[in-house]
Amino acid sequence: MLTKITTATAIAAISIAALGSTAVSAATLEELQESGTIRIAVANEIPYGYIDPTTGEAMGAGPDVAKYIVDELGIDNIEWVTTEFSGLIPGLQADRFDMVAAEMAIIPERCATVIYSEPNSSYGEGLLVASGNPSGVTNYADFADNPDLTVAIMAGANQLDMMQALGVPEDQMVTISSNADAISTVSTGRADAYAATGLTASELAGQSDAVELAEGFTDPVIDGTEQRSWGGFTFATGSESLRDAVNEVLVEYKQTAEWNDTLSGYGFTEADVSRSSDMSTEELCSE
Repeated sequence: MLTKITTATAIAAISIAALGSTAVSAATLEELQESGTIRIAVANEIPYGYIDPTTGEAMGAGPDVAKYIVDELGIDNIEWVTTEFSGLIPGLQADRFDMVAAEMAIIPERCATVIYSEPNSSYGEGLLVASGNPSGVTNYADFADNPDLTVAIMAGANQLDMMQALGVPEDQMVTISSNADAISTVSTGRADAYAATGLTASELAGQSDAVELAEGFTDPVIDGTEQRSWGGFTFATGSESLRDAVNEVLVEYKQTAEWNDTLSGYGFTEADVSRSSDMSTEELCSE
């Protein structure tokens, strides 16, 4: 979502951009309808998009809405693919899957290498800290104000851009490969906190007594703007026909109680749901 940020992105993002120049041809909507199968990726991030370990079923705000859309488009089968978050965009560009249903935040740096649907969700930020919050952190800016603090960030996540914009030095940031590493990273003191969306931090806090949500947390303000993310479905350049068809169904589906209930059922707040239409993808990509 990051607004008004022009700082350099992570090395991973640079690598993603480089991959863009060699991306293979993306499947068209007509080809997918003819084959009857679409490959959709998730990053195993609750509640956005994940595979239930018990049932093997794809779940989350992204997959549940994607299932409805794909059915409406006349595609009979979904082949779910799991990958690390940092591998989502390279995977699209390498034609390992046709679509991403991870509620990936729509930001200009990503818009330069992939194409997005209109937003399906919105969400704010959060901090996962060790039980009792021994470092007393309540805001992303705390890491810029105190050189003794360290913050963990998932590779490829836009929290990196937020920290950079706030002036947090690189040597105070610890990169982890997935959310699964966050609890141990924080509980063992490798980092004082893990910066993630509020929904992600809340989900992780519920998994272990060794960690908790930072109480009194306030969303970061950058260039006078409170930071909020808008997540959408992601496609490789060349999949415009598929993206456009998804948008046509999505825009109508978001007017239904079924869509509202789907997101609410995964913990999205009333504000998250209602504000999902506050910004268009064109606006988010041009900020």
